[in-house]
Amino acid sequence: MVGQSPLSPAEGRAVLLEPFVHQVGGHTSMLRYDEHTVCKPLVSQELSFYESLPLAMRQFTPQYKGIVSVHLKRDSLGNLTLLASPGLGQLEGCGLLDKCKWAASASTEHGLVKWSHTQVTKTFRDSCPGKVLLRTDLQYHTDSLLEDANGNQPERKSYNPWGLHCHRQHLNRMSSKPNENKLHQFLLLENVVSKYSYPCILDLKMGTRQHGDDASEEKKARHIKKCEQSTSASLGVRVCGMQVYQADTGHFLCKDKYYGRRLSPEGFRQTLRQFLCTGNRLRTDLLEPIVLRLKALLSVIRKQSSYRFYSSSLLIIYDGQEHKESTAPLDHHFPFPKTQGTNPSGVDVRMIDFAHTTFRGSKSNPTAHDGPDHGYIFGLENLIKILQSLSEGK
Repeated sequence: MVGQSPLSPAEGRAVLLEPFVHQVGGHTSMLRYDEHTVCKPLVSQELSFYESLPLAMRQFTPQYKGIVSVHLKRDSLGNLTLLASPGLGQLEGCGLLDKCKWAASASTEHGLVKWSHTQVTKTFRDSCPGKVLLRTDLQYHTDSLLEDANGNQPERKSYNPWGLHCHRQHLNRMSSKPNENKLHQFLLLENVVSKYSYPCILDLKMGTRQHGDDASEEKKARHIKKCEQSTSASLGVRVCGMQVYQADTGHFLCKDKYYGRRLSPEGFRQTLRQFLCTGNRLRTDLLEPIVLRLKALLSVIRKQSSYRFYSSSLLIIYDGQEHKESTAPLDHHFPFPKTQGTNPSGVDVRMIDFAHTTFRGSKSNPTAHDGPDHGYIFGLENLIKILQSLSEGK
């Protein structure tokens, strides 16, 4: 699959990329390729991980689908479009040539990107069915993510703004003069929330160490400080982003990484509880399947000698729209199956973001470590303990 040469933009059917509206964390821009596929800028170390992925870990990572070339197109009005060109036969049968509709117009004034209201509104309506509200003003300022004058972060009652924040930064980088005419390579990955009507997502930065082996001394010191000042040091895990569908209001409640960095261990525990609260009630029925899935992952990680998952994240996912078991006809407003096999709750746990992951034999990083990733294991063990305490009502 990887050996296939991508088509040049003029040689094949290009796919218009659109924002991935359910990106809750990270700093790399995620784009929606089609209903079941997202893409992100290729990093050789992450590609090396997916190419060498141990069989036991595949159930806990997104499916790797290949590579596409992405280029920036600017029309006479200055509107920017990101176009992806899949390789010949590379993704046959994956449904990756569906037409998508998205455009953004970049404004150099104040370094902002103003998103086309009509097209983005359509994108969010398609991706967030039901009563999810949209802001009418889609011009987005970075500082609005942080906090208000009283030091509080306002609750988000529409779409999750973090993905647009990442897009704005990425488009600015791609549209700079040195990069404007370049072809950029992107990884194609499974959209792990595509089966959910209202995906509730918790993005957790795992491990006690976040800097990669190749980090500069300055970057190393910066990451060590972030860990020391957050629950990364004390618990081996910190909140990097979150969205929870509130069934009583029809809105998503969103938190970002800046909120997560300020949490104490008790604040982290309360945030886990908040993640399981859908407005109407606390979803205690989800605790057991989440813990079981985390324990299964823990068993796998303990056996992965030499792997270090520096700066990677763990997603915990469930559907905010509850579906009762019945023989009633399928509700056409929610056509996606939510129950599969022995997991009627629809809970999922996935590892993501492997740009700084290293392991023995990695093409990108020759540094070899011995034994399993104890920092990651420490975080998983604490996460399991906290969730178990919530299930016991403590």
